[in-house]
Amino acid sequence: MTSTNSILMACVLLLLTTTQVTATELPKGIIESVNRTAPVTQLSDMDGKSQNIAQYRGRWVFVHFWASWCGPCRKEMPHIQKLVTSMQEQGLAFMIINTAESEDTVFAFLGGVAPELNSLMDRDGLVTERWQPRGLPATYLVDPVGIVRYQALGGRPWHKEPYMNFLKALSKSDT
Repeated sequence: MTSTNSILMACVLLLLTTTQVTATELPKGIIESVNRTAPVTQLSDMDGKSQNIAQYRGRWVFVHFWASWCGPCRKEMPHIQKLVTSMQEQGLAFMIINTAESEDTVFAFLGGVAPELNSLMDRDGLVTERWQPRGLPATYLVDPVGIVRYQALGGRPWHKEPYMNFLKALSKSDT
């Protein structure tokens, strides 16, 4: 077998072993993506700690864009905090990204609605531009090999059972 055939076979096996939830099992508002590679994403949080999406290869990543001025974001953020807290042991990685707001604005907002979250700061909005959300909030679910598989536009009650079960199923599929 040639090296090209070996690589092709390895890719096929990897795709077969990466379980996807079928469209009939998707919770309301979650849609399958066009399966594009996740854009390069490296940002720092308010404490200066850097995160790079590449560090999460081998795990599903919940990438969430938000802003404090966004009504649905304001309503959704407490649900995101509950989700992060309850999914800590599931292996799902989180990148919660504020779009182009100051640290003072983000700190004040999160202090009132989700004090346990520490958002990544897209200070100039360039990372958000690479992802091209059609609005905020926008959530993308990136598979263990770095492909965007699902997206949700608008707010979701992420802490509710259909969403939690969906995310738990995804996080189990990376093993």
